[in-house]
Amino acid sequence: MATPTRADAAALDDRDPLAPFRDRFVIPDADLVYLDGNSLGRPSHAALTRLDEVVRRDWAEGLVRSWERWIEWPLAIGDRIGAAALGAAPGQVVVSDSTSVNLYKLASTALDLRGDRDVLVCLDDEFPTDRYVLEGLAAARRAEVRTVPADPVDGLDPSRLSESLDDRVAVVLLSLVSYRSGAYLDLAAVTEAVHAAGALVLWDLSHAVGSVPVELDAAGVDLAVGCTYKHLNGGPGSPAFLYVRRDLQETASQPIWGWWGQRDLFAMGPAYDPEPGIARFLVGTAPVPSLALVDEGVRLVAEAGIDAIRAKSRALTALLVELAEARLAPLGFELASPRDPDRRGGHVSLRHDEAWAVCRALVERAGVVPDFRSPDRIRFGPSALGNRYVEVWDAVDRLVGLMERGEHREVDTGARKVT
Repeated sequence: MATPTRADAAALDDRDPLAPFRDRFVIPDADLVYLDGNSLGRPSHAALTRLDEVVRRDWAEGLVRSWERWIEWPLAIGDRIGAAALGAAPGQVVVSDSTSVNLYKLASTALDLRGDRDVLVCLDDEFPTDRYVLEGLAAARRAEVRTVPADPVDGLDPSRLSESLDDRVAVVLLSLVSYRSGAYLDLAAVTEAVHAAGALVLWDLSHAVGSVPVELDAAGVDLAVGCTYKHLNGGPGSPAFLYVRRDLQETASQPIWGWWGQRDLFAMGPAYDPEPGIARFLVGTAPVPSLALVDEGVRLVAEAGIDAIRAKSRALTALLVELAEARLAPLGFELASPRDPDRRGGHVSLRHDEAWAVCRALVERAGVVPDFRSPDRIRFGPSALGNRYVEVWDAVDRLVGLMERGEHREVDTGARKVT
């Protein structure tokens, strides 16, 4: 089978139903190939307009009176995320705090809900903050963290997870899409296996939301968290979301008691009386400008449709894999993501012995922005809404030229930099 040409990639762009969405984003340098949307998505024009409205109209003119509208945003935007990207009915998703803080809240809640159990389970290759949060919680609660081995490319073997489950396990924390390899788990099957052992499941959806279909309600998921600055394009440091299944909310006791989770926050009462529903998982004052940016990102996902996004994401990553195996393998690159598109999320990792130097050279000399993950992987995260097929082709072509010229050996690889 012939290696795809740039003309082949351009033909895919011509037939792409999502192609018009690219013009909705702020792209000041059309020659820059940005393939790091799985770390930080681009801003949309609508987001900049909305931010200007929040500052100039709501804040500058409305002042404190604007809280009459702002106060509902954590719940309203949570519902929109649930409908557009999580398969969650209203009243189960709220936007609040960071992913790490929300992980702590929900892992602590799970321990309380399974009070006779004292083990928290995660993968040995889970995203660092997830492992750190569990370890800190376990130290404070005199619980135990049990890790499950994961394949560095294909991720979790469900049979290995089943072997780790017993009547001491309170909660299993897993990423639906692996941050390092992009390995994509079966949400429903894994949730069922965890429930069969009497434990709760807590999903980290940070690399999944807005990239792959998620059906939390249909799968009977208990708890979930995720960030909004990747595929939801909420901007750097935008607040995260959390999901708590409706029937668990009344008995869930989250550990951080803040005034925004109080039943009547403006009564300023002497004792904490939590809201009866998902609002009890709020803590402090909502970050209004960031919420506005998240809202615009979610609207784009809802308009495009998560199934259409997934279809293009599969095609973009499939093109990348095909080109990598044909053109980059002879240069020492190895695929470090699942080859099966059904087992792969929205990004592709390639392994190389000089990955850090190659990544720096791509950014500094080739006008391609991927990112690096220790010890030897380069991640490419094309956005279904913001990237074209020809950009994937160009990225591989520029990388081939860079390697053939040996430019990766000419860059400064001293201090690690954000890529």
